[in-house]
Amino acid sequence: MLHEDWIDPSARRIVHILQTAGYESFLVGGCVRDLLAGIHPKDFDIATNALPNEVKRKVPGSYVIGKRFRLVLVKRGEQQFEVATFRRNITAEESANEDNPVVGDNYFGTVEEDALRRDFTINALFYDPINNSLIDYVEGKKDISCRTIRMIGDPKERFIEDPIRILRALRLSHKLNFSLEPSLRRAMTETAAELLKSALPRRREEYLKILRLKEPGRAWAELFDLGILHQTVPALDELYSNPDESLLFENLLLEIPRIGIDLGSPLELFAGFLYAFMKARDPEAANEPSTIESSPRWNAFMKDELGMFKVEMAVFVKCLELIPALSRISSYEKKGQRRKLGFLRNDSLPLALKLSQMDGAIGPQEFMFWINEIRKNSEEMWNTRPEPDLD
Repeated sequence: MLHEDWIDPSARRIVHILQTAGYESFLVGGCVRDLLAGIHPKDFDIATNALPNEVKRKVPGSYVIGKRFRLVLVKRGEQQFEVATFRRNITAEESANEDNPVVGDNYFGTVEEDALRRDFTINALFYDPINNSLIDYVEGKKDISCRTIRMIGDPKERFIEDPIRILRALRLSHKLNFSLEPSLRRAMTETAAELLKSALPRRREEYLKILRLKEPGRAWAELFDLGILHQTVPALDELYSNPDESLLFENLLLEIPRIGIDLGSPLELFAGFLYAFMKARDPEAANEPSTIESSPRWNAFMKDELGMFKVEMAVFVKCLELIPALSRISSYEKKGQRRKLGFLRNDSLPLALKLSQMDGAIGPQEFMFWINEIRKNSEEMWNTRPEPDLD
């Protein structure tokens, strides 16, 4: 059953405008998958045979972006919709033509060609919300009914073509609670080393999406079982080699939503992840935060394996420096007002307070003390900027 009542009215309107202008136009990809799987879609993407500039002319509030992959963004208030022209795979002759490499992903095609170039069958469905019709060239609806992640084409070839699909397949299986089709699962293990050829920023984005799953620890555990962590995140692979450490790590990860970590903030999400990792794998490191940034082992983990930015690493270290002071309320109360404000004004204090709740570094009464201090001094905090004091 497809939940038509969950379709965004603005997305439906964009489809209608393009169809009225004589073009084919459909909802496509993850939103159709989710509508069939009983999940409220977060985003609605649209596919059409109208060229980008034609979409721009017909749909108000739209503009063309990208060079290698040109598509149209349509603004509707706070919402944004992507409208892409049907693509097709390029021929060997076209691939060999180096005269205009920017055209690489701008070979336009038919709706069927567009479906066949997508990654998984469940992501290759097209739905016409005006005429209530579903287009399915790859038996994606059947795989949704069977709760199966299946690759379009040969899994091994498709993973070599784009290794990020390995992480995407695993993440989708956990997000949707679907099983991995056996040949796809085998290919993930066989091509795991290919992930090292992918761009680190793309792996980083997938890691963040994994951390937003309901049970991220289960996804990391399966990546370990498949031999993928050994290739991409060796530090985490070592943790999962120890059953006690991995159990503690997974339990701590479950605390991330409870303690108020902003799941939309990579900085906060990585901080929560690292704090759980540290407490499970290397609890002594929390007592020597200043050595973390200069540690080759920690730098390799944060920067080279996870793709963290310097500011994210620095804020995490600052949080580790702040957390011990949160339990020394008597010392804080002996300070003068300027030094108190300096402590409360530290930009990393709110995040440090959140992290301190993950493992009970401070109790509920101490936590409320700091919340009340921040509220009580909020006006004076923002009107003055004394130097931070961590003592």
